[in-house]
Amino acid sequence: MQQLKRILIVGGGTAGWMTAALISKLFKGLYEITLIESEAIGIIGVGEATIPAIKKYNELLGLDENSFMQRTQGSFKLGIQFVDWWKQGASYIHGFGVIGRDLEWLRCHQYWLKLNARGEASDFANYSINTAAALENKFMRADPKMMDSPLGHIAHAFHFDAALYSKYLRGLAEASGVRRREGKVADVTLRGDDGFVQSVTMGDGEVIEADLFIDCSGFRGLIIEQAMKTGYEDWTHWLPCDRAMAVPCARVEPFTPYTRSTARPAGWQWRIPLQHRTGNGHVYSSQYMEDDEAERILLSNLDGEPLAEPNRLRFVTGKRKQIWNRNCVAIGLASGFLEPLESTSIHLIQSAIIRLVRLLPDAGFDPATIAEFNRQSDFEYERIRDFIILHYKATERDDTPFWRYCRDMEIPDTLQRKIDLFRANGRIFREDEELFAEESWIQVFLGQGVIPRAWDPLVDIKSAAELRSFLDGVEDVIRKCVAVMPSHAAYIARTCPAAP
Repeated sequence: MQQLKRILIVGGGTAGWMTAALISKLFKGLYEITLIESEAIGIIGVGEATIPAIKKYNELLGLDENSFMQRTQGSFKLGIQFVDWWKQGASYIHGFGVIGRDLEWLRCHQYWLKLNARGEASDFANYSINTAAALENKFMRADPKMMDSPLGHIAHAFHFDAALYSKYLRGLAEASGVRRREGKVADVTLRGDDGFVQSVTMGDGEVIEADLFIDCSGFRGLIIEQAMKTGYEDWTHWLPCDRAMAVPCARVEPFTPYTRSTARPAGWQWRIPLQHRTGNGHVYSSQYMEDDEAERILLSNLDGEPLAEPNRLRFVTGKRKQIWNRNCVAIGLASGFLEPLESTSIHLIQSAIIRLVRLLPDAGFDPATIAEFNRQSDFEYERIRDFIILHYKATERDDTPFWRYCRDMEIPDTLQRKIDLFRANGRIFREDEELFAEESWIQVFLGQGVIPRAWDPLVDIKSAAELRSFLDGVEDVIRKCVAVMPSHAAYIARTCPAAP
């Protein structure tokens, strides 16, 4: 067995520096790692919202959470609020973490379904510590000493400035021995006998060879697509949005501990609160809306004064046909794109890096290793795709051609099976290691008006009085817990305020 010696990462930004930082940290100088980036090429830098899985990545790097928050102007995130998605005037929160507590064999929502059908249930948000706290703009980290209380089960993620995060990770990577090479790649050379990548040629003529190439060059896919012609699966027929505009604005109160997604006539608008500003963007379909109209809608719905001109982006939703092709692995936007509706962009970077670490090859690049990486990557992309499609498909909106198309479109069989099963008796089962847990599917199904026709038959073992007592108890305990939590703003001021 011949070990790899040289790893070349093409592209910086969040994907490149997340990759460089973790590989250099875990392998402790075993490989010579070089990262190429050019100051002349801008980064997308709009992925400022995350899901709780990012804490795993930060822990692997040994990051102190308070320091990380201070350095990235970060805020905490308990979930995502969806406004006007099911129908105009309706909203719900997809909160992280548990929903209430299980009772005997069944999840909490099964009991709620029966009381809701009788008109005796409270708002579903009242049965989760994350959603109830988010609606009150309260926050605290889970207290491990209180595992018998909802306060021990608060799940959180982060909002942060992606450019500051990349800068932070660059410092860590370079301290671990990663060499940064400034400049643009002018050419990629493939070996004639097997099509493997041999080297890249820089704009100044320098030729850089490596054993493993990691393409973090963004939408261009400089190596994986432009040089290797890997191919791309286009999912626009399921997810028709193909444009985005991003613009920061001044921070305003209240300082919310959640991302907000508001449905618009041909897409949706995001709002992400940071300590020093608020990130905003409009994702839309060019088939149903002109760019100028999309910009007008975005700017007219900001909370504060805009701090820059909108950054316009074009994309095609989908993924590479092979995310790992020969000796090149694509990470980040080079591997594919799923709109950031459920804040999965940075997670897909993280999971690809960890998957690569677990399947890191020797210099022989065994095909079974590559095939397993691609199988796991395809499964993850497809299941996240299905979850995002659900938000568009499960709607009663018919006020624009865009929403009528989404409501009426054909969807993947994998998603249709989930919808059909939930509509029957409120059941959902997590498949293999798919990203979103049952709680996530339950909240989006119910929030978007997918109400099951019935509930699990075991619910009927309990009397209506027993069900009311159980759910009232859950709601009461959560209400009392939220009452003692500090505000999101106060918690950050006390634990991790960024330097002015």
